[in-house]
Amino acid sequence: MRLFSGLVAAAFVGWLSGSPVAQDGDTSSPRLGQLVVVGGGQPVPEIMRRALERAGGATALVVVVPQASIDPPGTAQRSVESWREAGAERVEWLSDLEAPEARRALRSADLIWFCGGSQTRLMSRLQQAGLVELIRERYRSGAMVGGTSAGAAVLSRVMIAGPAGPRGTPEAQRARVEEGLGLWPEVIIDQHFIRRNREGRLRQVVAEHPALLGVGIDEGTAVLVRGDELEVVGQSRVIVLAAKSSGSGPPRGPMGQSGPVDFESISLEAGARLRLNEAAFSVAAAR
Repeated sequence: MRLFSGLVAAAFVGWLSGSPVAQDGDTSSPRLGQLVVVGGGQPVPEIMRRALERAGGATALVVVVPQASIDPPGTAQRSVESWREAGAERVEWLSDLEAPEARRALRSADLIWFCGGSQTRLMSRLQQAGLVELIRERYRSGAMVGGTSAGAAVLSRVMIAGPAGPRGTPEAQRARVEEGLGLWPEVIIDQHFIRRNREGRLRQVVAEHPALLGVGIDEGTAVLVRGDELEVVGQSRVIVLAAKSSGSGPPRGPMGQSGPVDFESISLEAGARLRLNEAAFSVAAAR
């Protein structure tokens, strides 16, 4: 694994050429919004300040969606306090996703924020309330959307939902995937990445979806995404993982080949930027 910090310009060698990263995702719709994708852990003021700045500054409307949590009111109150401490003057939280006020708030939001908890619970609540397409529409219209932990996992289309079986069974060693919001369809997001030693499960899911990149974000760390560029902010690192191409087409994972999949990965520290395009990676320091 290669570590990038300071002033760096590099590429994931030429094996990505000719294998568009987004083949496994729908990128046909223009995406004018931005993302803030946090790997979990305690709130980091620097991340929240940077996100708020990109969303429009102190007067931006932040709408907190706490339904991933088993305690939405308590989680929401803590999140609202953190955003206010970061400088946000206008923060609301949604207590009832099916109420008309929820749609009005989301349509007005400059920053839509998903709290942590269970990504499957959050997606279920959003689907039940009929809000999934509204959130996608707000993102396409220019709103910033983000979340932490489970709230980060839902941002990709291929969403890691948890273990494939009960604890203690062989299936528990494999990841189960479901459909997320698809706001960042070129990647598969994993969180608490280094803290919980999750590289193995991300490799498994990338092997099964080899046209997508794996982005593993550690606790206290975030990526800010605008267009095809991400910037790392926070206290730890982000790992970007890709399945290697054979040179005769995109790599195939366990669903399409009998042999193992090779990977290339890079480790990005705070301050690094990574540009993702359909041919290669390039990295340059944000400083």
